[in-house]
Amino acid sequence: MVVAVLETEGFKTFSANSGPSALALADATTERIDLLLSDVDMLQMSGPELGETLKKTRPDMHVMLMSGGSNGNLLVLNYGWAYIQKPFIARKLVQMIYNVLHTADRSQPGGDEFDSRKDRATLDDRRDSE
Repeated sequence: MVVAVLETEGFKTFSANSGPSALALADATTERIDLLLSDVDMLQMSGPELGETLKKTRPDMHVMLMSGGSNGNLLVLNYGWAYIQKPFIARKLVQMIYNVLHTADRSQPGGDEFDSRKDRATLDDRRDSE
C-alpha cells in the first residue's frame, strides 16, 4: 500500500521485503537514494539496523521509520531520524516525506558512537563555557 501511495504521488521507489533484501537492492544500484522508509520491526534486521548500515555508505540519505508498536519512536528519535506512527493516512505520510526531504538532514549516521545524547551534553558544555 505504501509503495502504491508513493508512486501515485510521483516518487520513484525501490521496494524490498526485508532488511537484507534492501541492502542488496541498495548495493545493486548506483542511483541516489534520498530516503529510506522502513518499518522499525522486521524479522531479519530491524529498521534502525538497516538505517545504520545504509547511512555508512549513503551518509546523505534521509531515514524515516514507521511502527505500529507503542515504543517504536524511542528507537528512532535518538538518531534524529523521522518517525511516523501507524496507522496513518496517505496524505499525512506524503506530507511528512516532503517535509523530511526538504529540510536539512540532521540525522546521525547511526551506531553508539553517534549517540545524540552525547552530542546534546557537548552542546550544553559549550553553552556553559560561553
